[in-house]
Amino acid sequence: MRAMLLEHLGPVDARTEPLRWGELPDPVAGPGELVLRVSACGVCHTELDEIEGRTPPPRLPVVPGHQVVGRVTAAGPGVTGIRPGERVGVAWIFSACGTCAYCRSGRENLCAAFRATGRDAHGGYAEQMRVAADFVFPIPAALTDAEAAPLLCAGAIGHRSLELARLEEGAPLGLMGFGASAHLVLQMARRRYPASRISVWARSPGERDFARDLGAAWAGDIAERPPEPPLAIIDTTPAWTPVVAALSHLAPGGRLVINAIRKEAGDQTVLLTMDYATHLWQEKALQSVANVTRRDVAAVLALAVEVPLRPTVECFPLEAANHALRELRQRRIRGAKVLVMG
Repeated sequence: MRAMLLEHLGPVDARTEPLRWGELPDPVAGPGELVLRVSACGVCHTELDEIEGRTPPPRLPVVPGHQVVGRVTAAGPGVTGIRPGERVGVAWIFSACGTCAYCRSGRENLCAAFRATGRDAHGGYAEQMRVAADFVFPIPAALTDAEAAPLLCAGAIGHRSLELARLEEGAPLGLMGFGASAHLVLQMARRRYPASRISVWARSPGERDFARDLGAAWAGDIAERPPEPPLAIIDTTPAWTPVVAALSHLAPGGRLVINAIRKEAGDQTVLLTMDYATHLWQEKALQSVANVTRRDVAAVLALAVEVPLRPTVECFPLEAANHALRELRQRRIRGAKVLVMG
């Protein structure tokens, strides 16, 4: 099969080709496993974190990609309830132990044995992939392949972030950054909290216009103050400056939820500018988001049909994965980027 392979770690910029177009043996389904023919795979900032070494794969080469939609072509021994031809999705959670205290309490995202799709195992930047049958999700018929792909990470992690924000109906919400995840969180929040005003901070005028188009009550640059301080802010950026800004904008007793696998180090020194009275006092709370559970993924797929929730997508052929990653690094984003297989 053909695949885009990560063989070396390094920076992603306008001149680099971080992935190599290559050939791998066709996968074979073992006990409890499926083989999928991939039809679409979302492009996520976490791929940049992998390639640039902030969350490096344990071994190379590896096929990145963890927002995967495909059709089952083979089922291994012991697989029941899933037949060849069915359309399924694969998310960031590739596997967890299933027996530890975290797994038993529904927090498999915190399992010490958590394995990530496209980092700890080959992912979806390929024509085919192998996955455990227990870790795939039926894709609703109402969604196209390209629409479903971003929901498997950007949507699922956004859903988890919104849950952890603990917002009440009518309380103001803020979104820091407006990429693949935030544009889905905005749609979810408008459905769940119709009386809550939503403010968005984004660097580019285009992103701010996009947020208003989707129903944001206010949109501005990160230094600007919204008409009312949010009781919860969800940060979806890869940087530290928005975190410090968000804490200064947060209402007393508010909660900042950081939706990121990793943060980049380029502006980390801004943390030295934090002032206790300005940024942390008055019982402000800080909450990180770690990975996703299968329950998060199933919930956002169901919500996508109910709302309806539809990501804005820009599609690229598989062989253009490097181009899509460079655009992501340059923050050329309106919604989500998706690789589609011809």
